[in-house]
Amino acid sequence: MAAAEPAVSDAPAPLDPARTASPTVLRLVIGTQLRRLREARGITREAAGATIRASEAKISRLELGRVSFKERDIMDLLALYGVTDPAEGEAFVQLVRQANTPGWWHHYSDVLPGWFEMYVRLEQAAATIHSYQVQFVPGLFQTEGYARAVIAADADADGGEETDRRVALRMTRQKLLSEPEAPHFRAVLDEAALRRIYGSTRVMRDQLEHLVTVADLPNITLQVLPFDRGGPAAAAGPFAMLQFAEDDLPDIVYMEQLTSAVYLDKRADVELYRLAMDRIADAALTPTESRAFLADQAAQL
Repeated sequence: MAAAEPAVSDAPAPLDPARTASPTVLRLVIGTQLRRLREARGITREAAGATIRASEAKISRLELGRVSFKERDIMDLLALYGVTDPAEGEAFVQLVRQANTPGWWHHYSDVLPGWFEMYVRLEQAAATIHSYQVQFVPGLFQTEGYARAVIAADADADGGEETDRRVALRMTRQKLLSEPEAPHFRAVLDEAALRRIYGSTRVMRDQLEHLVTVADLPNITLQVLPFDRGGPAAAAGPFAMLQFAEDDLPDIVYMEQLTSAVYLDKRADVELYRLAMDRIADAALTPTESRAFLADQAAQL
C-alpha cells in the first residue's frame, strides 16, 4: 500500500544553498533533511536502506551525518521520498559534493581513528563546547610537551614518527581556539587531571602555566573541581557536549572509550548531560578561583 501524501504543512523546508560551507555542518544538515523527508512520507529506515542496497544502520548513519554521501544513493532516496523537482535535487547534489570535501584532518588519516575523526569534525563546526575531564587536560589546551607525554603513555603508540604525527594533529586542532569564529569552550577539570604527572615535573609545570594563559582567553571558561567538592555531581564521568549555531542541528554528547567512542544525540540523553554539566560547574571553583588554583599548583612544582 502506497504511503499517504504528507500535508503541505508537514513538508520539510528545502535546503538553503547559502548555509555555512562547513562540510561537517552540511553533513548534519543534509542528514537531518533526509530524516525529515523520510518521516514525512512514513517510510521506515529499513525500507529506505533496501532502496539503496544498504542496511537500516547505514541509513541511520547517513541521517546522523556520520558517513560520507554517495550521489547515486542520495538521488535514489530523494526519488523514494517524493522529491521530483530537478532544481531541488540538484541543490542536494551540490551540497553533497561540498559535504564530502575532505577537511584539513584528512592529512592525518594515518593516525586518526575513524571513531575520533567524527569528533574532530564536530569540534571544528561547534559554536559551543562543554567538557568535563578527569584523566587528562583537554586536547585543545595541551602543551606540546604534555601532549607528547600523554601519547607516549598510550600502550598502542608506536613511538617515533607516529607519535610526532599524533602530536602535530593535536597542535593543529588547537588553531580552532584563535580563529575569528572560535567556539566558546566551557571546561571543568577535575583536580585529578591536574595532579597526575605526565612527562617531567617541568612539562607538568609548563602545562599548568599554559592553562592559566588559556583561562584568560575571551572564549574560554575554565574551572577546577577540587577533590573536596562535587562528588555526586561528577558521577557522570568525563564527557564533552557540542552545540551548533544552526537551530535544526541537535546537541551531541561525546564519550571516549579505549578503542571507540559513544555519540549521543537524543534530546532526553543530552538533557541529562546538560544538567550534569551544570551541576559540575556549580560545584567547581569559580573561574577566578580556578585561575588562582592553577597558578598555585604550578608554583609548587
